[in-house]
Amino acid sequence: MFIDVARIFVRGGKGGNGAVAFRREKYEPMGGPAGGDGGNGGNIVLEVDEGLRTLMDFRYKKHYHAQVGEDGRNKNQYGSSGKDMILKVPKGTIVRDEETGVVLCDLVENKQQFICAHGGRGGRGNIKFKSSTRRAPRFAEPGRKGEERWITLELKLIADVGLLGFPNVGKSTLLSHITSAKPKIANYHFTTLKPNLGVVSLGEGSSYVIADIPGLIEGASEGTGLGHEFLRHVERTKLLLHILDASGQENRNPLDDFYKINKELKNYSPKLAQKKQIIILNKMDIPQSKINAEEVKEKLGNEYEIFEISAVTGEGLSDLKKVTYNRLLQIEDEVVFFDEEELIKVYEVKEKDTIEIRKENDKYIAEGAFLERLVDSTNFDDFESFRYFQKVLIDKKVIERLRELGAEQGDAVDVCGVQFDFIE
Repeated sequence: MFIDVARIFVRGGKGGNGAVAFRREKYEPMGGPAGGDGGNGGNIVLEVDEGLRTLMDFRYKKHYHAQVGEDGRNKNQYGSSGKDMILKVPKGTIVRDEETGVVLCDLVENKQQFICAHGGRGGRGNIKFKSSTRRAPRFAEPGRKGEERWITLELKLIADVGLLGFPNVGKSTLLSHITSAKPKIANYHFTTLKPNLGVVSLGEGSSYVIADIPGLIEGASEGTGLGHEFLRHVERTKLLLHILDASGQENRNPLDDFYKINKELKNYSPKLAQKKQIIILNKMDIPQSKINAEEVKEKLGNEYEIFEISAVTGEGLSDLKKVTYNRLLQIEDEVVFFDEEELIKVYEVKEKDTIEIRKENDKYIAEGAFLERLVDSTNFDDFESFRYFQKVLIDKKVIERLRELGAEQGDAVDVCGVQFDFIE
């Protein structure tokens, strides 16, 4: 089975907590603070493995959590950082943030890496809070939470040549004759339900990758049938071989088929419609094909290269392989399909440190990621720790904003679940 889209949840490891510790050497009865910092949490890293061809592994496991950082220790010893979790993905994988739909990265090179969920930073030990007025701080900073999000992995085949055409025109048969690929072949629509890859070899190191992609139907650009699943893979190819059934079987007109498919390409993406195409008139071993072939060449011969073949008998296949290779040499590589404004190659994660203050009934509430960390790092039984807590609230203008909302002496204030009385 070919899996080309996967949805997974990733979470970076939590940072280790800073330690509260003091020196206790034999001749240092009043030793100062000695708590070390916690280690950073591990990252979730996507890495390209050119040996992979599908996103099958992500079908059975959806959640990935990186290792947490180790807590700080005595004697100013830092905790170890958590190990990164490396997730292998195929070449050509697009990474999207599910919530925003933004493209985070386009993984197109072997061993290329992208951090999709950063680990949390380790908390500072109490030695970092020592000052001229705070000689023995009895509090430390907790580790930050790792980033977490749902992401969508979208695999777009990276093939040199794409076989374009309606169902049942002979694309799979052609692929099986010019490569060693063994696609499923039968005389009914949509025999091909997944892209098939094959390598065309011309000897002496000359080769190219060709993809037989599920057939189109009208309305594909709007998602009808295999619709977007088909077009997703066509985007990556450099050259399109447009296969037409010259025999006109099933009461189809090859010229009409050509115009209908190109209309779908244009509706889906103007860039896609501009890709170079070579028209392949297949099933030329059937007598009726000659008449239809002449009509196609008359209408399209001045604009497109046209080849007559029979995928069944092998007629014209040798010349087709060589011409296709020569045309590929004339086309510049274009691996990344997204516009620069849409593609974010380096995604910097910035934690939201917004502080929200509101009034509910007779109580004032202050919340936010920053305040959560502040509360977690405060020892409310220790005077110096509590005084530091108050200082931070003043520096961050929390007290000022509470006053602007109307807080007065003795009013109840909730800071991340901890209750206080407002005091001027």
